[in-house]
Amino acid sequence: MYEHKKQPLATKQIFYRRLWRNFFFAFFILLLCLFAGVIGYKLTIPQFDWYDSLLNASMILSGMGPVIDADIYLSNSAKVFASVYALFSGVMFITTIGIVIAPIAHRFFHKLHLDDK
Repeated sequence: MYEHKKQPLATKQIFYRRLWRNFFFAFFILLLCLFAGVIGYKLTIPQFDWYDSLLNASMILSGMGPVIDADIYLSNSAKVFASVYALFSGVMFITTIGIVIAPIAHRFFHKLHLDDK
């Protein structure tokens, strides 16, 4: 964990290590979410090949929106999956941003508490 407010500020080396560790953890979470989306799109929309599934999953995960042709028929299960995956992706994207920002915010607030002394 991070140091308590009564402890001295962590060195820059420890801070950068925390930052990289959180970055890679967040990246791993996003990869898992992307993998789940690709598999879900591939299984629920038979017209999609792997590239279409990757495109739609990554666009949903990034918040840009789906890229589905108008001539593709979506079954009810595909619509339900796309809806659930979109909601899930929004929450996971915000969560991973929080994981990446956590060491920066902690260091900032820890430094503010050190200045109080």
